[in-house]
Amino acid sequence: MSSYQFDHIHLNSPDPLKTAQFYETMFSARIVTTRQIYGGTVVRLDLDGQLALIGPPVGSPPLVPATLQPQFGLIHFGLRTDNLEKAVDELKAKGVTFVQEITPLTPGTSRISYFRAPEGVLVELQQY
Repeated sequence: MSSYQFDHIHLNSPDPLKTAQFYETMFSARIVTTRQIYGGTVVRLDLDGQLALIGPPVGSPPLVPATLQPQFGLIHFGLRTDNLEKAVDELKAKGVTFVQEITPLTPGTSRISYFRAPEGVLVELQQY
């Protein structure tokens, strides 16, 4: 059987650079490259070793067939933190609005909270 490892998450955005700057500001992510490909700007973003690609919804040719857009597969992506209360407070101070406050996921072992990022992307913060 083949082996699989996480490679990247790909987000569609009408303004990929602005969306990348949100993740830079909120999470100290780093823009690795910005390229003009497939008829639009695609930004490669590094968030503590994890890769995110942010590009236009439809390029020429499209990265994802138009019949699959808007993308329905992404439910959320999760970010792990070692102090959930501190992280939530810091993000709120930066203007982030949470759609779910801190909630126990597994009593005594993990807790989560959710907020919406640009383009309505749901982001989970979790502390184990």
